Amino acid sequence: MAGPAGRLDAVLVCGGRWHDFDHARLRLLELLAEHPRVRTTVHQDYDCVEALDRADLLVTYTCDVRPRPAQRAALARVVERGGRWLALHGTNAVIEPSTHGGTREFTTPRLLGELAQVLGSQFLAHPPIEPYEVHVTDPGHPLVTGIGPFTVTDELYVCELHGELDVLLHAEYTGPCRGFAEGDTAALDRAPRPVLYLKQHGLGEVCYFTLGHCRGRYDMQDLGVDDTGRVDRGPWDMPEFLTVLRRCVERTVTGRNPAEERAGA
Repeated sequence: MAGPAGRLDAVLVCGGRWHDFDHARLRLLELLAEHPRVRTTVHQDYDCVEALDRADLLVTYTCDVRPRPAQRAALARVVERGGRWLALHGTNAVIEPSTHGGTREFTTPRLLGELAQVLGSQFLAHPPIEPYEVHVTDPGHPLVTGIGPFTVTDELYVCELHGELDVLLHAEYTGPCRGFAEGDTAALDRAPRPVLYLKQHGLGEVCYFTLGHCRGRYDMQDLGVDDTGRVDRGPWDMPEFLTVLRRCVERTVTGRNPAEERAGA
């Protein structure tokens, strides 16, 4: 699918709510810039159908960005025709805050349509942000080879899963997720929580990595918090996270695993 001289067109969509998208956007662009063949256009939402129809690869870091039907179809086409989609953190999240008697409760309406099937999951809830252990599900896979279990401070995603997933990293959690309308799902469902997985769709592939939370001081103002008083970088300074993320970017760019790419260089 590469263009003249091997050029690859990438679309980066980075935007939404309650996260430091400036930080995530910068870090992702730095990783994409490690691949000279890639030319990237940057968008804060999915109002970029023309760019999507030209894209060889797609990277998304969003939260509560809701694609319209034509945009959903364009996103699906990227993968169906053989493109690769690296979906990060809240890409699968549609979240609606509501209040009942003064208590805020978040609902997660099913507004992704066919994209939930393409992505392989839709966000339901997460427990409070605190350290948890990430386990290596498939230690032989090149994306996670040499990575042992590690502890991360991030949002532990409880998701509704769709289709056959090749899970590479996972977490265990069976407690409640207070503040979410479907938060009790975590207490009832004892299945492992995928943290990193691959999913085939059409001729292409989705790589979903749920880690990557980050938040600045001013990212909660729409919820009435003018200044959180702290900057939260989550896992963005962790060697395990950065190693796996770099490998995921490389696979998304090249279509090959990192070891294969180095061998063919």
